[in-house]
Amino acid sequence: MLARVAMGRDGVHNEEKTMARQLELDQASVVDNDVARQIEFTAEIDGDDRDFAVKYGVLKELSGDEPEDDALELFERFGDEILDICGDAAARQPSADIVTIDEGDLE
Repeated sequence: MLARVAMGRDGVHNEEKTMARQLELDQASVVDNDVARQIEFTAEIDGDDRDFAVKYGVLKELSGDEPEDDALELFERFGDEILDICGDAAARQPSADIVTIDEGDLE
């Protein structure tokens, strides 16, 4: 299953922009790395695979609860917001091997 988000250069969803960035999340790649306290996954952006890590602190800020055994559930629940943040962060970090999302990436 793939989730697709179109991101305009201004970070706003806009399906009609011709230069929109496509982010496709590979659901099979999503793993909970509880040792590093982050959710890791691969997504395709503009034809290139990129690796992402979303820190538990992001999940806590979005949900109001400390992730415990439910980090994957929280990631899924706030998936649209997280993918928006990932698209923005990937644009800011085009050469990063792993795009790490932390609380500082939240608006």
